Amino acid sequence: MNPQLKGVENLEGTYLFDLATSAKALRLNRFLHGFTVAANRTLFKDDPEGAFDKARLSAEERRMLRELDWAALMRYGASFFCLEKLGRVKGVSNPEMVAGFRGESLEEFLKTRNVPGAR
Repeated sequence: MNPQLKGVENLEGTYLFDLATSAKALRLNRFLHGFTVAANRTLFKDDPEGAFDKARLSAEERRMLRELDWAALMRYGASFFCLEKLGRVKGVSNPEMVAGFRGESLEEFLKTRNVPGAR
């Protein structure tokens, strides 16, 4: 392990994104990045299981996407920037998504921000 990463597992809310994680999550991240194409967004909205089959997603990846389990997706190695694309397709705002990463409701998360009226 890179000596600069020693102890990273002890930092709450920090998930190591190394080569192994990148390789494991590559199929998922390619699927999410594919939402830049309108036809992929439409397929996912109309037939999520068909979209999952087309991308050959694993059972775990499918579950995380079905449940919008933001924390699990982040731990798994999904790119934040690709998750933003999923959020747009599902109508989930960045604050809602980040609240999910933290295991909080949107209201709980917004109490930690200094941005009145944010949603």
